[in-house]
Amino acid sequence: MVRIDGGEFAMGGDDPDAFPDDGEGPVRAVTLSPYLIDATAVTNRQFAAFVKATGYTTEAERFGWSFVFHLFIGPEQRRHVMDATVPQAPWWNAVEGAYWRAPDGPGSDVTTRPQHPVVHVSWNDASAYAAWAGKRLPTEAEWEMAARGGLRRAKFAWGDDLVPKNRWRCNIWQGRFPAVNTSEDGHVGPAPVKSYPPNGYGLYEVAGNVWEWCSDWWSTTWHADDRPETRTDPAGPPDGSARVTRGGSYLCHESYCNRYRVAARTSNTPDSSTGNIGFRCAADLPTG
Repeated sequence: MVRIDGGEFAMGGDDPDAFPDDGEGPVRAVTLSPYLIDATAVTNRQFAAFVKATGYTTEAERFGWSFVFHLFIGPEQRRHVMDATVPQAPWWNAVEGAYWRAPDGPGSDVTTRPQHPVVHVSWNDASAYAAWAGKRLPTEAEWEMAARGGLRRAKFAWGDDLVPKNRWRCNIWQGRFPAVNTSEDGHVGPAPVKSYPPNGYGLYEVAGNVWEWCSDWWSTTWHADDRPETRTDPAGPPDGSARVTRGGSYLCHESYCNRYRVAARTSNTPDSSTGNIGFRCAADLPTG
């Protein structure tokens, strides 16, 4: 894990291409206590160790299906596509038998992907892993401070240029979404952790690759008011119906979802699982 010393930072964004309805702003001074955070997203290998030790069954396994991106569905998986659809995102297919160990559905496996971030994990699954590991999920403020890597008001985790010196720094979509990915960044789907240079704090893939669960309940307004609970070690609203996810994924594209910007945010229900949501853990500093 990486130690983050805490202190004050400028949280939120007002980018011209931001999504105001997501509550990215206002830009505000937030103060955090020191903490620890994983350098990478939790991998398939790490999650497998958790399952082996505890016998844990993920929610996708209990439900019997999960969402798989349409380009990853081969002839064998096609037979397991269900009628469930997402009208606003038709590129997602509900696939019977898709879960973390079979990320594209029956016939796929993670044997050759031990260092890929685990996906098809719900917020509840991620929280269970974190508790087993003696950690927790990061708050949204902790996630953003760490993702910024010490840069102030930068658009991305490495600066303001998406492709500095013509070198990709993250795994996102290139081409025409959702039909053609030219994979200029080297990957069509999830990339192994540490595929791209770390940010200033030593964190890898805080932009793109997979969305990462945070501990906070989702709200677009709770943080707008200048109150002690929103400005010092904020933990989010006391309740809600969805949890925050951060960082964007390999499916993000400027044409519809440029949420690989460091201030960008979105949410999902705590029991949701897809092929582009993972997580990394945080922890309090040891005492004594």
